Amino acid sequence: MEAKRILATLRLGEQPTADEMAWFGAAIGSGEVTDAQAGAFAMGVCRDPLGEEARVALTLAMRDSGKVLDWALDGPVVDKHSTGGVGDCVSLPLAPALAACGVYVPMISGRGLGHTGGTLDKLEAIPGYTAEVSETQLREIVGSIGCAIVGASANIAPADKRLYAIRDVTGTVESIDLITASILSKKLAAGLDALVLDVKMGSGAFMKDMVEARALAHSLVDTAEGAGCRASALITEMGQPLVETAGNALEVAESMKTLTGEAVATPLWDLTVALGGELLALCGIATDEAEGRGRIEAVLRSGEAAETFERMIHALGGPADFVGAWRRHLPVAPVVRDIFPETSGAVEAVDTEAVGMAVVLLGGGRLREGDRLDPSVGFDRLAGIGMTVSDKQPLAQVHAASEEAAEAAAKAIRAAYRITRDGAPAPELIHERITA
Repeated sequence: MEAKRILATLRLGEQPTADEMAWFGAAIGSGEVTDAQAGAFAMGVCRDPLGEEARVALTLAMRDSGKVLDWALDGPVVDKHSTGGVGDCVSLPLAPALAACGVYVPMISGRGLGHTGGTLDKLEAIPGYTAEVSETQLREIVGSIGCAIVGASANIAPADKRLYAIRDVTGTVESIDLITASILSKKLAAGLDALVLDVKMGSGAFMKDMVEARALAHSLVDTAEGAGCRASALITEMGQPLVETAGNALEVAESMKTLTGEAVATPLWDLTVALGGELLALCGIATDEAEGRGRIEAVLRSGEAAETFERMIHALGGPADFVGAWRRHLPVAPVVRDIFPETSGAVEAVDTEAVGMAVVLLGGGRLREGDRLDPSVGFDRLAGIGMTVSDKQPLAQVHAASEEAAEAAAKAIRAAYRITRDGAPAPELIHERITA
């Protein structure tokens, strides 16, 4: 099969076949097509979306370009993927809660880039934690503890790594087909029985409105199901940070308060329970989502999820006493002070992407791969939509490495908030549930 013939099909606006997409996906991974041909392919798909069969074939070929794990365990293998946001630390309580319910969670996660935070960056704020493990170590930890949150090895979906770099320089990142193939080629390489997608919508999300979010959610669910993996999606709110914190160590602290019941962050609890309930129903551990939600809540309340989290942290190099002594272990920024608004009123809207970029400004995120992070910096006590702020009620509290950095971050946070006399009602957390 020739790349030029497939590219000619795309150029003419005609639909490529599933076999052609399978061949091209494999050829991206093997190097049989050039960067120029891969760029032309991405541009063609961006202009004229693929059919479902072709999209499934492309995704499977990209998955199969590297290692695909298989498991011989006594329960289902499941995972969650979020399309990214600010203050989204759901993976930290969700993975151990699922494991405590009897399923296995090899959670292959990523690092933050731009305004979105990365799960691995959060966990690496814990001293000693390592996200880079061998396949043997991953199998041992998942088999004995039930979950492991780690990074992808170099041999997981190498076709995606190559195509993503090409999409980045050719302006084709926004194609729903290519986003779908990118996300699922990596997730399905973990050998999953079920997958739940958390598709964010709003000012801090990649998809800013419901039309875009719904299209991506349907594409992800239909493609995963077409590839043989049970799937569903929740479209969730990212018009403000999920929790009142944004920053790596601060989000770990927020997660620990929720896991231990010390101070439950309601949106974090609710989304953890909802996504976990979906997964337990998808894989047959629960008869439906309601029963699944009840089981997740039970292991959160009993402390089983927290105990599982601590075992996972220790197995991946972190402290053995983290649940009981997390305050002693997490790094603390030298400068902590309140940020007050310029005018009193109530929060009407938040530019959540700007909040995420303010974390980057502090040194807590990266603009390019390889940037070093300060895990201690960020914000907590972030005001939510509908909350009243004044010269006595701050917008947020900044954690910074210096007074200069704190002042710059305070200016950025003030600019990210719109304050009016009456504000606006707090938005719903979960907008829609999407199934195949």
